[in-house]
Amino acid sequence: MFSGGKDSFYASVKAGSFDAYLILVYEFPDPSPHLVNLGLSVMTGLLTGKPVFVKKLRRGREFNETVEFLREINASTIIAGDVYVEDHLKYMEKVARESGAELREPLWGMDPLEVLVEEMKYGIEARIIGVIHGLEDLLGRRLTQTSFEEIARMLEKRGYDVLGERGEYHTIVEYSPRHSGRLNYRVVGEKTTGRGRILELVLEEYRVDRGVEQV
Repeated sequence: MFSGGKDSFYASVKAGSFDAYLILVYEFPDPSPHLVNLGLSVMTGLLTGKPVFVKKLRRGREFNETVEFLREINASTIIAGDVYVEDHLKYMEKVARESGAELREPLWGMDPLEVLVEEMKYGIEARIIGVIHGLEDLLGRRLTQTSFEEIARMLEKRGYDVLGERGEYHTIVEYSPRHSGRLNYRVVGEKTTGRGRILELVLEEYRVDRGVEQV
């Protein structure tokens, strides 16, 4: 289960071997930063050499259509990046149970700061592409080994989760040791929603050494 963000990506790293990423497209009341920038969410997965499935879900049928799709592709294992939100875990357990797949949640129960530290030590570089109101000054900031401690302190001081587990902020992975090249894009604007602000990004043409030769 993949969004293009740091936590779902790192869950796949911790899980070890897997076959493909799956991006589920929901009809949210407010736009999702990952779906506003869906092309980049797909591309950051492709740059690791893995295929990416994208499944559009109809409002009111999200659960059933997710289960049906997992059955269609004969999914034996589902990997998700939940950390401590019980409702998310219970939903994923139900999806796994109904689809006949094993659920793996490699980040579950970890301390949020510990997860962030591990992500940065691993070498993930990510940009903050969506924030709730009150965190606008973090929009566009990059999370790297040199910057994450400052950003984590800012979030803790304001009483927010350093991972953004409850949707305080969202990221796109720009690079990691698994990537064949950097995610190449430019910022073209910002979108204001009921919950906050979203960066609008477009992919640039580029070449990389391995994997995708040209986009």
